[in-house]
Amino acid sequence: MTQFLPPNLLALFAARDPIPYLPPASKLPHEKKQKGYDGVGAFLDLFEHPSETPPPTRVETREERLERKRRERAEQTAYKLEQEIAMWDPTTNPRCTGDPFKTLFVARINYDTSESKLRREFEGYGAIKKIYMIFNKETTKPRGYAFIEYEHERDMHSAYKHADGKKIDGKRVLVDVERSRTVKGWLPRRLGEQI
Repeated sequence: MTQFLPPNLLALFAARDPIPYLPPASKLPHEKKQKGYDGVGAFLDLFEHPSETPPPTRVETREERLERKRRERAEQTAYKLEQEIAMWDPTTNPRCTGDPFKTLFVARINYDTSESKLRREFEGYGAIKKIYMIFNKETTKPRGYAFIEYEHERDMHSAYKHADGKKIDGKRVLVDVERSRTVKGWLPRRLGEQI
């Protein structure tokens, strides 16, 4: 089809001159003379003797490392627990109630419940001497339990019998006697004792 074009357009399709040949700057890879490979026999005397080599060091596997770390963590926790048990003495607490036999332990308290609300709910069983609500030292938020000291022991027994499961601010409270100073050998849950 291009042969029918006019000469001015045929000039656009004309081939260019061939690329001039230039000799290569260096020999081609297949033309180069290769140096032969040498063995390592000349260097064998530089190696250490098999009798002088140290025994191979054993590397612990991932499972062994995890087991070792778990065992170390358990030992550290047990040691820390022993130290805390040795230091724990409920009789030397300066912020505890006066008489442990007149003290009632109230747990599962709603965090919004105030001390005055607790006093109103538990004064029906007898005269209250002191209420001590436990708060978090860092955030000053309530921990959800309190100690109530009554004037008479019979009032505490009455509250212990009748107040268990009572609803205060939408939550059923748990009532118990104070065990840290009344039961010998008793430990709190954080020191490993289960209720």
